[in-house]
Amino acid sequence: MPLPLNRSRQLQQRAESLLPGGVDSPVRAFRSVGGDPPFVTRAEGAYLYDEDGNRYVDMFGSWGPMILGHAFPPVVEAIREAAGRSASFGASTAAEADLALMVQECFPSIEKLRFVNSGTEACMTAIRLARGFTGRNFVIKFEGCYHGHSDSLLVKAGSGVATLGIPGSAGVPAETAMHTLALPFNDLEAVRAAFAARPKEIACIIVEPVVGNAGAIAPLPGYLNGLRDIAHRHGALLILDEVMTGFRLSLGGAQRLYDIKPDLTTLGKIIGGGLPCAAFGGRAEIMNYLAPLGPVYQAGTLSGNPLAMAAGIATLQHLIENEQAIYPQLQKTTEAIATGVAAIAREAGVPLMTNQVGSMFTWFFTSNMVTNFASASTSDTAAFGRFHRAMLEAGVWLPPSQFEAAFVSTAHGPAEVKAILDAALRSLQTS
Repeated sequence: MPLPLNRSRQLQQRAESLLPGGVDSPVRAFRSVGGDPPFVTRAEGAYLYDEDGNRYVDMFGSWGPMILGHAFPPVVEAIREAAGRSASFGASTAAEADLALMVQECFPSIEKLRFVNSGTEACMTAIRLARGFTGRNFVIKFEGCYHGHSDSLLVKAGSGVATLGIPGSAGVPAETAMHTLALPFNDLEAVRAAFAARPKEIACIIVEPVVGNAGAIAPLPGYLNGLRDIAHRHGALLILDEVMTGFRLSLGGAQRLYDIKPDLTTLGKIIGGGLPCAAFGGRAEIMNYLAPLGPVYQAGTLSGNPLAMAAGIATLQHLIENEQAIYPQLQKTTEAIATGVAAIAREAGVPLMTNQVGSMFTWFFTSNMVTNFASASTSDTAAFGRFHRAMLEAGVWLPPSQFEAAFVSTAHGPAEVKAILDAALRSLQTS
């Protein structure tokens, strides 16, 4: 039984006097699930440790990047060595091209790429590049998909926007949002209709190939290739946002899994080994529109940061060298967790729909099939909140939102699976 969160509660109260809501990212505030957010002191393997001396099985993995578990020794050592040479140069290093070659090896659709510091920056710039390349203004995105918090992408977004029930965001000018067309996911007819209405005005389609920010939602068969075909028929580009799925669903991300070749790809999370790092890349003729070669401007003092490059190289090297062992084991472990809890829910008479793709999954508290944000929104969020609090009390820390995917790492093994199932057996009685 975890200790009371006395120290964490004190720290939250102190933080609230200094930070809006006491947090630097809204979902950390636990507003949609209730209870006190633990304050973390350290993490190792599959576990988080808080200020009150509690240990939790970590089921969100820093929202995806910790695919090898926390404090993975080769990554820690790589960061330590890089830090000894300075944390930042603001100048080029060989490590940038070293990591780019590794990314290129795994993602053949990426002929050239550029490193940035966050998924938000990667998606924002990929869209700017698509607009510059096509000379068009409109962008198609999908309801419940989250591509970062840049102005034009907060229309019907997922992630924390969905968690807090916000339709968009204050501070986004209508003139900016008007160029974003938000359509239902998994509905090709809606995309065809949008292009029919604006046949020469749409620059690109951006999509999470497997939605992670409205909970895990897989594409229907043929959906992703259908998006590409429609876009190309009208002279537009397809951007796959693989910030979450890249290197997680397979070494080549969702595009290898679903045999889809996008024009541009955004990556993040795993490529920084837990440090702030992301990238966007694709066809060379498009990427060459970026400054200093072309007219589309993007810059960043900390882009290609040496610590992030070192962590990314160590992470990808381990994934590449151990691909045949890692991905089948991740699939097996995730299935054991996701389907095991689903079976417990059935026995308890709790409506629960389980969506899983590879090592990411979501338990939706609904009896409906979940194929888009509208169906995800039928979930009983109050029941999820009770389940989240009960699981936390039992030592399992789930994503604190019905609309966020859970993630499994290579550090999760039989002991962690048993702990999660045991916790769920108790927790589903109170949800």
